[in-house]
Order: sequence, then structure tokens, then C-alpha cells
Amino acid sequence: MKARDIMTTEVITVRPETPVNEVARLMIEHNISGLPVVDEEGSVIGVITELDLVVRNARLHLPTFIQILDAQIYLETPGRYRERLRHMLGTQAQDIMSSPAVTVSPDTELEDVADLMVRRRVNPLPVVDVHGRPVGIISRSNIVRLMVQPPGSEGDER
Repeated sequence: MKARDIMTTEVITVRPETPVNEVARLMIEHNISGLPVVDEEGSVIGVITELDLVVRNARLHLPTFIQILDAQIYLETPGRYRERLRHMLGTQAQDIMSSPAVTVSPDTELEDVADLMVRRRVNPLPVVDVHGRPVGIISRSNIVRLMVQPPGSEGDER
């Protein structure tokens, strides 16, 4: 079975300048766990998930460090702290999206899709054509749904 067999073909996308509250509204309105961010050519450049929205309401932890004599050794790079801060305070899709987007092609085997979702902890996973434009999207629920379908039946083609 391939990605094209289980993907949802109706893909809701946003542009980089889309306000975060509009992203949240679309996700609730369409009952989806995430959506791709596309550039002016329609190519996927990032993905926003529910977790990206939830992070905005979490506590910002200051970078941890070890004090040795008069020196401070930070346990994370200053760039990582700035990135977390930008993500929490962002007002547009481009501020909170994960980029570059992890994507698959319609011909990707289901086992490879599942492996990618588990290994890279991505959900949902955009399915793109050779030009990087979305042709479908796969979420964990698409894969779980296969467990209750009779053997030999087709995937979800909403």
C-alpha cells in the first residue's frame, strides 16, 4: 500500500503571512491536527501542528547553564532559545511553522510513511508532487483507520 492509497486529498493550506489565530480557526473548523504552509508557487515550505499552537501557551524556560568558577557554560545554544522565543511570540504562520517540512511522495510505501511519522515525530505528513505542491495529507488517524477496515478495502479518499 502506498501514500496515495490512504491520504486525504482535500488539503487545507495557509501562506507564511497568515495570522496565527486564523491558522487555529482553520484547524478547529476542519477538525485537523495540522496543515502545510505554502509559498507563492504553492510549494510546501513548512507545517503547523496543534503542538505548535499549544507551545505558545507553555512557560518559557530560560536557558540552563553550568557555573564553573566565573564561567557559565550554556547547555543549549543561544540560537535555540531565540527560536523558542520567536515561536512563542509569533503572530504569523511563518513564525511558528516547522521548517523545512518533512514530506512524502504519493508513491511512498505505507511502511515508510509510518516509520517517518514515528522516527521524526511528525503529524500530519504532507504528500507532495514532484514540484513540492501538496496533493494530499496523511495523519496518524489515516493509518489507524486502516486497522478497522476490512482487508482489501481502499483508503480514505475524502
